[in-house]
Amino acid sequence: MFELPSGAEIQGIIASLKASVGFFIPEIYLSVLFMLLIVIDLVAKGRKNNLLSITTLLGLAGSFFFIYQQHALPAGEFFFGMYVLDEFALFFKYFFVLSGILAVIITMADEQFETEVKSIGEYYALIIAMVIGMIMMASSSDLLMIFLSMELVSFTAYILTGYFKRNARSSEAALKYLVYGAVSSGLMVYGFSLIYGLTAQTNLIKISSELATHGYDPLVMIFSTLLVLAGFGYKIGAVPFHFWSPDVYEGAPTPITAYLSVASKAAGFALLMRFFYIAVPHGGQPYEDILGIDWLSLLILLSVASMIYGNVVALWQKNVKRLLAYSSIAHAGYLLLGIIVMNELGTQATLFYLLSYFLMNFGAFYVVILIANKTGSENIDDYRGLGKRMPLAGAALTVFLISLVGLPPTLGFVGKLMIFSALIAKGSLYMWLAFIGIMTSVISLYYYMLIPLNMYLRESRQQEEKEISQGLPAQIFLAVLMILTIYFGLFFTPLSDFALSSSAMFGLTLY
Repeated sequence: MFELPSGAEIQGIIASLKASVGFFIPEIYLSVLFMLLIVIDLVAKGRKNNLLSITTLLGLAGSFFFIYQQHALPAGEFFFGMYVLDEFALFFKYFFVLSGILAVIITMADEQFETEVKSIGEYYALIIAMVIGMIMMASSSDLLMIFLSMELVSFTAYILTGYFKRNARSSEAALKYLVYGAVSSGLMVYGFSLIYGLTAQTNLIKISSELATHGYDPLVMIFSTLLVLAGFGYKIGAVPFHFWSPDVYEGAPTPITAYLSVASKAAGFALLMRFFYIAVPHGGQPYEDILGIDWLSLLILLSVASMIYGNVVALWQKNVKRLLAYSSIAHAGYLLLGIIVMNELGTQATLFYLLSYFLMNFGAFYVVILIANKTGSENIDDYRGLGKRMPLAGAALTVFLISLVGLPPTLGFVGKLMIFSALIAKGSLYMWLAFIGIMTSVISLYYYMLIPLNMYLRESRQQEEKEISQGLPAQIFLAVLMILTIYFGLFFTPLSDFALSSSAMFGLTLY
């Protein structure tokens, strides 16, 4: 028979909630910013796009203050174990807010928004909502919170993907994204329900304790964790859960494509690491303990398949955004290599690689937007001769592509070097994974360098060879991204130390 909680219990719940709110200040601040943008969009008259853009940028920048203050708070769980604060979560809070800032900046540079969108207030509000959702994904320590945060990110992503309502490609991309997302969410929730049925717990640490203490049915556990992996695999865009990526990346507004390829993927990896590092019982072979099968080999298979498939299929792509979509699938494979290592060095390498991918991928998409503004095309063949007509954009895109390949002296080289070093340090059995990663990077050299080949070594099909002006703000921002990609490729210690300090999670002992 159901019993109502006593007065003392209610007071205890209220006191716990009050104490938890102090750990939730950045999320509350961003929620207020979300509502403020909606109010400004409704109240402001005339040309309000600049006001909304500046408010969004200043608001996101202001959240850094509240995130920084959280370093002084003790690591631990709050909101009854549903949410966690640790250095790992703080790393991703910085990452997602900075991603939101760059998404707004490159949106301001995209001239297609001027013709396709009348008011951009809802768009910026959805960007903020997505930032909140991704922050919650990185901090979730409970199955219910994982699902709610993923759905918040997914629903806003569906809307943003189809934000160009009169554009058939954008609407098609949103519909495909919705269908694939609904299926993957359903599979993941079914997996969560099976785990709850086995343990009667939703908290990740308690799930791990229950499985280790009382055991589990191997068949049910295999099935449930495979379903959960389907949900996470969809978010990171790894093979075989990648089918949505090419069409969505090509059809979505380019700033959203860049945002999804970097921030949404990083959120998926944050969840993947927290779930499998904590919920999985740790022993001699952690993945085998939970499944009774070689779970580590399954992750290795996903990684290898993503690296090979993404790089090979990209060879035939003519649309730059579609090419970068298959490139993103390949990079999901490289990131999985760091998770497979399952130690502090591997986690550090994964976080560092996310930072390098952040700079070089946002930079590449920013150049794609600048070129599309002037040429109206995303086709690689239409990039002929642009190295002469848009010299800074051509040079910057070449640097970003070299970094995506993983060549020195760029940040991408250091990222891949750390991933491969972590594999080799793990033991001789992992060396062949590093070898596959190097070989697939060699394959990527062909399709990445095809773009600079067209820009510098092939003549334009147009008779006019005048230099195309990009505007001073765009050139400054582009130069900053390019310089940072090279600078941190040479002096990478600050980023490496930041990744190392962020590699420990609450309740986790990596070995």
